[in-house]
Amino acid sequence: MMEKSNKLFLWGGLLIGFTVFSLLLNIAFIFNDGLKLLTTKDSRVAGAIAQEEIPPVPPNQPAPLPAAPAPAAKQTFNITQSDHVRGDFNAPITLVEFSDFECPFCERHYPTMNQIISNYQGRVRLVYKHFPLSFHPNAQKAAESSECASEQGKFWEYHDKLFTNQSNGYSTDKFKQWAVELKLNAKKFNDCLDSGKYASKVQADAQEGAQKGVNGTPATFVSGQLVSGAVPYESFKQIIDSL
Repeated sequence: MMEKSNKLFLWGGLLIGFTVFSLLLNIAFIFNDGLKLLTTKDSRVAGAIAQEEIPPVPPNQPAPLPAAPAPAAKQTFNITQSDHVRGDFNAPITLVEFSDFECPFCERHYPTMNQIISNYQGRVRLVYKHFPLSFHPNAQKAAESSECASEQGKFWEYHDKLFTNQSNGYSTDKFKQWAVELKLNAKKFNDCLDSGKYASKVQADAQEGAQKGVNGTPATFVSGQLVSGAVPYESFKQIIDSL
């Protein structure tokens, strides 16, 4: 009788032990999956800090830009007098910036570019190119308005006006108001903007960017080398000094 009781006690202990082990194993799997999910989420958030990217295209919707080929280690740009260049046109180091006036990270990037041009006078030139993202409703017209201002010789003044007023929101009326504040010919500017005169020029810039591997803004090529996002001034300084 005692032997039977001992056997029952032994089997009961084994059953309880196996149950506890299974429970602990399940808890470990749940914890591991949760940790993976948390890590993935954190990495997505961290990656979104410096740059806004083109979102995935919904089913049955045309792509906003052609698919970009894999970018080479360095890209080359043919910069002419018709490009928007800030700084000495003949400077040895060229920064080509693809940007979106409505992108908050581009607005954050704006003072960094100004600081570079100020600190590297005669050595660095900045070339601005348009890359309006499809989910920014006013980005295309903002880019067109800067081209209409350029037609009257004030691209960079209007460029600065757009970024310094980004937090106030954009609209066609505001674009026209800022043209008046910059003492542009209002009728000429308004006719230019309303007609969409420079819509194709803006999209040509965006297509060029896509072909060179740009998939978000801001994207800055430093002597052909792509630097993605609104990275700190010190990062650009290190690259420029190495050149």
